Amino acid sequence: MTVAAHWEHFSHQADVGVRGMGATPEQAFEQAALALTAVITDPALVAPRKMVRLSCMAPNVELLLADWLNSLIFEMVTRNMLFSRFEVHLKVSHLTAKAWGEALKVAYHHPAVEIKGATYTALKVAQQADGRWLAQCVVDV
Repeated sequence: MTVAAHWEHFSHQADVGVRGMGATPEQAFEQAALALTAVITDPALVAPRKMVRLSCMAPNVELLLADWLNSLIFEMVTRNMLFSRFEVHLKVSHLTAKAWGEALKVAYHHPAVEIKGATYTALKVAQQADGRWLAQCVVDV
């Protein structure tokens, strides 16, 4: 059985849950990042023009997910960018990644909200019974 990588949102009071699924933890992290972008705008509108390198360390894979998403949020804010393509590499408690995107153009991207940060609420990274990997948390909007 081939596992299709995908992302989705789940509701959580006034905030938004982001969830990534994939055949590997890396794919699940990449899909969670796409879900993060999709909170702001349609990822299909974001051209992968410029690449940014990211690196995170955390004591476990769940905290690493929160740090990864918070690193992306930091890059979005400080670079005034949105991202639509990701390449994640995990090694124990260390993540290295590349994210591709472009400058935010309000008139084109129509950003819906500003994400304040990834939280530890509903934070989970685990392999599911069907073999898929799940990476999820709630983001504060």
